Amino acid sequence: MSGGLPQGKVLVAGVGNIFLGDDGFGVEVVRRLSALAMPEHVELVDTGVRGVHLAYQLLEGYRSVVLVDATARGCEPGTVYLIEARLPEPEEQPTALVDGHRMTPDAVLAVLGTLTAGLGGSGPERVLVVGCEPLTLDEGVGLSPVVEAAVDEAVAVVLGLVEEAGRTAAAMGTR
Repeated sequence: MSGGLPQGKVLVAGVGNIFLGDDGFGVEVVRRLSALAMPEHVELVDTGVRGVHLAYQLLEGYRSVVLVDATARGCEPGTVYLIEARLPEPEEQPTALVDGHRMTPDAVLAVLGTLTAGLGGSGPERVLVVGCEPLTLDEGVGLSPVVEAAVDEAVAVVLGLVEEAGRTAAAMGTR
């Protein structure tokens, strides 16, 4: 996998609503990751539906962020994606109100862009999204079998990104 994370503090955030079927994908991936030994420069968080809180947390000096979420892109359900995300430019900032309980990674980054512009700060150098094509976002707890089967693949992708960030940090003598 090319183009991994820069060295430094890494945040891996599971995003989604566990009460909407496959939307709980990101939360489940982070739950599984939390059972593993992670390097000290990596922080795992289950942000669930707290997207505005996540946007503020991204101001806390993370060099890299991996957002894990159900991500509908039109492929077969269960397809795992690795997406390079970016903060919107000031002229791209949304003017609509944000629904704090249905915040996609794009919405979180839009709020972060507004915060960095308004507060004069900066967000992470790099943001990646590990997403999975959902089968269903209907009300109900639990992932569909095809999305449940993709959780292990997403865990492996995140672990690869974290390992790469750690190798880069060791080579540069920083964490």
